[in-house]
Amino acid sequence: MTQALIAIAGVVAAWSLLAARLERWQITAPVAVVLAGIAAGIGTRNTIGETLNTRIAQHAAEIVLAVLLFVDATEVRGGLFGPQPRAVFRMLFIALPLGLGLSVLFGAWLLPGLSWAVLLVIACVVVPIDFAPAAFILRDRGIPPRVRDVLNVEGGYNDGIVSPIFIFALALAGDASRATTPMDALGDAVPSAVKAILVGSAVGWVLAAATDAAEQRDLMNHQSKRMALVAAPILSYALAVAAGGNGFVAAFVSGLALNYFRRTAGFHRELELIDDIGFLLTMAMWFVFGSVAVYALTGENNLRAVLFALAALTVVRILPTYLAMLGSDWSWRDRLRLGLLGPRGTTSIVFGLLAFNGLTGEPAEFVLLTLVFTVLGSVLLHGAGAPLAARRRG
Repeated sequence: MTQALIAIAGVVAAWSLLAARLERWQITAPVAVVLAGIAAGIGTRNTIGETLNTRIAQHAAEIVLAVLLFVDATEVRGGLFGPQPRAVFRMLFIALPLGLGLSVLFGAWLLPGLSWAVLLVIACVVVPIDFAPAAFILRDRGIPPRVRDVLNVEGGYNDGIVSPIFIFALALAGDASRATTPMDALGDAVPSAVKAILVGSAVGWVLAAATDAAEQRDLMNHQSKRMALVAAPILSYALAVAAGGNGFVAAFVSGLALNYFRRTAGFHRELELIDDIGFLLTMAMWFVFGSVAVYALTGENNLRAVLFALAALTVVRILPTYLAMLGSDWSWRDRLRLGLLGPRGTTSIVFGLLAFNGLTGEPAEFVLLTLVFTVLGSVLLHGAGAPLAARRRG
């Protein structure tokens, strides 16, 4: 544990000193940290699997996801669906379900022997996009602004939308102590999601109203405003878990509520502290991913898992995007950009670790393999190839 902390802190400190230069070379902090994780994983491979399969690891991953989902939900600007609401709606509620379904179909072909519930769990791991490994895409002036706007909002919302589906699939795909039929799984997932939505909405609305009232009476300072936002995801997570709901769904909904109701000029400046905390948690997840990659890749590698990861990064993303944007005023080039520029990152890592923790045997191993191949492939594809291709297509 001490060695891991030294490695993470040392790499983050070194990257921070050279951040401007490294970003020009498209070397992001997650890429640097994952290399450190790989180095650490080489010496600890035999204990990684046992460490991940613990209740402590599960709760730690859930809390990390809760904070990251909250941060994603609060970063969307320009209205609930941003400056391109129709395109965002198409991507979230047409392309995303199509992508999950297409992923399940590819999985049934390339990963025979796995149940459809396990394939849906894997789809929830590999389909949501996340810009942690390629954040420069959202700042690239060579990419049209409306493409970047849609990608930014989609990246903020898709993991929160996928979360209840992930819970349902994992409940159905788990061991004998869990649900054995879809109705049993729905019986677990739906009440949990409803409680999470109610708790998250209440926490976000109450905290926004209370903060506004306290600010009007000059009861707060700049630090306390930032601390209130740090408390929000933890409070919503804990209250939802205590009520029998899902904590990270509640954190996501509370972020949505705060972003909608807390409309002051300085709100996004108040988010700086929770943003930084989210960044550090992201670095921790990428370090774990580096170690997990060693664990997965030094085992029995499966060519089918590699092919599935390639399909997830290309066809499963591009085809649903094209179909979702039919009838819109978006050009074919911009639709291709939307399809190409869909990196996978921290969300996939956390979902994958939770799935590995919740499954056993071959399904757990396949989840880990597809996670590793998909995220590593995304680092290569989206870290350099996709932005260059997107600009040249223009």
